[in-house]
Amino acid sequence: MSLNILFPVLNEHLRLENGIVRSVNYLRALEAKEGRILHGKKYHLTIVDNGSDDDTPLIAKRLAEQYAEVEYVRIEERGVGIAFKTGVERNRDEIVGCMDIDLSTDLRYLAKTLRIFEKYPEVDYINASRFHKRSRVTGRKWYRQVTSKGLLILLKAVFGMKATDAICGFTFIRKNAAEELVSRCSNDHGWFYMIELLLRAERGGYRIVDMPVVWTEDYNTTVKIGKTIRNYLINIVRLKCEFMLEK
Repeated sequence: MSLNILFPVLNEHLRLENGIVRSVNYLRALEAKEGRILHGKKYHLTIVDNGSDDDTPLIAKRLAEQYAEVEYVRIEERGVGIAFKTGVERNRDEIVGCMDIDLSTDLRYLAKTLRIFEKYPEVDYINASRFHKRSRVTGRKWYRQVTSKGLLILLKAVFGMKATDAICGFTFIRKNAAEELVSRCSNDHGWFYMIELLLRAERGGYRIVDMPVVWTEDYNTTVKIGKTIRNYLINIVRLKCEFMLEK
């Protein structure tokens, strides 16, 4: 089973090297221990740099030269959504997904994700959740907890969302399902793209696993909460109208 992990990055010079090195080392150890899952190091880490103007590109290029598993892709548009879409369109592996470069979701869940896909061929989509009753979250700022929970309540009220989290920063999908979903999603470039992807997967009847995780807050997050919330509200209205028209 081959795996492609997308790492969308924007001005991540402080965290990029640590995130990639830890991920490579983890996957190499997993390959040595459980080669039946990864089958001969068929895994890739794709750094999708979406418009960085610091030294992120230099670090990313060096990491791609240092590690055969790592690829660097540069796009000029900013946003997690456009980075994910670009990664899926370029992907050649059986499983494709994205992780936050700060590795807030514990790396051990990569192995769990692969085992689920291997054991249950009917599963299309794995969505990590910070709000699952069996999840453990540490270091979460109270105001970020409130805004995330508020978003979740709103998504459930407006769309009847079944998942217990929408944007944990750890999402993996089978290749064909990812390509189909990307073809249906809007051109939003931001974080809401990942929410729309999940909502369309639910609406389309894809088999989704809502996976509890151990998740640790990164205090150096670059997310701008006010701007992000405004974007969410605008896109919730937009997507609700689209769903109504699609009926």
